[in-house]
Amino acid sequence: MMVADMNRLEQAARVSMSGFQDAEPPPASRSSHLSLRLGAIALLAAVALTAAWQLL
Repeated sequence: MMVADMNRLEQAARVSMSGFQDAEPPPASRSSHLSLRLGAIALLAAVALTAAWQLL
């Protein structure tokens, strides 16, 4: 198989897969948002528990 043939096959594969790649959301952004939310909730819970402990 020639290099030109391989390049054409690679280009055809990219064109045929472009519709599938655009439909998927980027996974890193959602997981980072979730971890930030969980971290913020944990921090608020720690502050609330500390304040409650000081009041007792």
